[in-house]
Amino acid sequence: MSREFPIGLTPPDWLVRNLRAQPAPVNRPALVRASIALALPLAVGLATGRPEYGALASMGALNGVLSDTAAAYRSRVPTIAVPQLFAAVGVTLGSLVYGHGWVAVVAVTGVALVSGMISTIGAVASVSGLLLLLTCAIGAGLPLPGEWWLAPLLMSGGGLLVLVLALLAWPLRSGVPEREAVADAYRTVAELLTAVGGGSRAYDEARHAVTQSLNQAYDTVLAHRARHHGRSPELTRLLAQLNAITPVVEAAPAAHLGGTPLPPGLPEAVRHLASAVETGYTGPIGLKLPTPTTETARALDHALRHAAEVVTVPDVDPRGIDDRLGRPAALGIRTARAARSVALSAASWRYGLRLALCIGLAQILVSIIPVPRSYWVTLTITFVLKPDFGSVFSRALLRALGTVAGLVIAAAVLAQVPRGWADVPTLMLLAPLIPAFTPRGYGYQTAAITPVILLLSDVLNQEGTALLLPRLVDSLLGCAIALLAGYLLWPESWHTRVGDRLADAVDDTARYVEAAFGPDPADPPARARMRRRLYRNLSVIRTEFQRALTEPPPTGRRAAAWWPLVVAVERIVDATTAARVRVRYGASPPSTAEVTQVARQLRELAQGVREAETLYEVRTDLTGPADSVLEPLRQEVAAARAITSPH
Repeated sequence: MSREFPIGLTPPDWLVRNLRAQPAPVNRPALVRASIALALPLAVGLATGRPEYGALASMGALNGVLSDTAAAYRSRVPTIAVPQLFAAVGVTLGSLVYGHGWVAVVAVTGVALVSGMISTIGAVASVSGLLLLLTCAIGAGLPLPGEWWLAPLLMSGGGLLVLVLALLAWPLRSGVPEREAVADAYRTVAELLTAVGGGSRAYDEARHAVTQSLNQAYDTVLAHRARHHGRSPELTRLLAQLNAITPVVEAAPAAHLGGTPLPPGLPEAVRHLASAVETGYTGPIGLKLPTPTTETARALDHALRHAAEVVTVPDVDPRGIDDRLGRPAALGIRTARAARSVALSAASWRYGLRLALCIGLAQILVSIIPVPRSYWVTLTITFVLKPDFGSVFSRALLRALGTVAGLVIAAAVLAQVPRGWADVPTLMLLAPLIPAFTPRGYGYQTAAITPVILLLSDVLNQEGTALLLPRLVDSLLGCAIALLAGYLLWPESWHTRVGDRLADAVDDTARYVEAAFGPDPADPPARARMRRRLYRNLSVIRTEFQRALTEPPPTGRRAAAWWPLVVAVERIVDATTAARVRVRYGASPPSTAEVTQVARQLRELAQGVREAETLYEVRTDLTGPADSVLEPLRQEVAAARAITSPH
């Protein structure tokens, strides 16, 4: 018979959210790559009588495994190779100042400032900044074998081994990841059509899944373009297929407002198109669609037939393709923009200075207090303070717990596995745990990385189980510094940013309403880009909201109060899109006065959200014809403005 926990022993919600494993598919090829890439250099080192060289190359391979996140083959080159370049620079700088006392402190602190600032540019820059600082700390805190140039060469070689393994199947599977991403987007749209007319919660979840899937598909198809996508016929075709599903997504809110479930043949038709996208089929597709009788039904029918035409056409004219996210500038221009943004951005300086402060304190502390292998303190702070990795408080907690779990595994490995060739199969078994556990959460990733790093460290310094207790102390010390100097000293850490981002989204929604119905309406491609950016930003807000919930009170409780408004803003965007679809297919357009009134109310809502610490009820004055296409939008705006914060 089960018994409930006493009230005092019930874990708080924020702690449960931190410890809960995130659902994620297993990337089997990544597991195989990690196993081979980490074990092979060590085996070569043992075979040549230089195991320490093999361990360094395996550490570089670990950096490559951490960078191996791209699905598309052409994206794996920059996502893996660029961070290895920064890692080589970092370990070179670190090894040059090793043993130079305060010079090393200043050098590592300066690298921390640069690392933090460039980490705010994007995903590849974030990993590059991470590896720059990690390898610099290792070089400055650990005597590396060989000449100064040997360590960066070996570590870069290990990372590039991961890249070579990641590209082996490119000739056989070229374009497959991109087609799979687009097909998955079609399938989530099919699920959205299935949810039309059902419960609001199921529809909201399906629409959020569509947003995430479209974001992933666009990123996979368009990421890291150095040139115009028109140079690749395959990417042009996939981009056209992605754009073709957009009208179906836009028609879904209008259908949902009708309150009637769609015929099963409509979502089934989208699934049929998804299979054609995935296989590259270009033959005829016989869609069995019901005869449309309403404005919404005509919109869906037209959108599905257009999607079928695009999916099956073998060649697409790139001049007629718009990527819905804006065409890319030249690579040099984008690089200059990123550099200017980093240099002038208050956010990049704020994060860089916060990271530099913590790293500087750590370096000073370990210089004054003799801490063996003190670089581990810096590594801990670097991982905990990553700006795009979530809450600092949560990561410090998970780092401590993950380190303890990893040390338990490492203790068994170091105590039972004899040094030498037995390390190779052991590493082959431990390495795949890193890509397997990383998507589950930071604590799980830490538990997987810790025994691998300790095994490689033991090859370098031959300390065995004597490594364990110092590593635990170092990790706890790093977590404490990150919490004190990187969290408690910065008031912005205690407050959720959900409100500010929601206010920006509401302002953008007001512009979207004016672009859709104002006296000078935007052209369809511009409206599509606005809508895509709106939903993408709302997806980011959802992610920020989930992160805030992992904070301890009162931050987590304050964040929870914003959730109704997050949903309300998403529904406002849906209602605007639905109204635009209805007008396009025969409904009377709204008057200028109606549009002006709704836009003004939205801007007042945004201003209230931006100025308020907690939500409060705001009286609305939204009137208009009951049969207007904007009536559902007015109701959603009124509902958003009537939301109150729980007391």
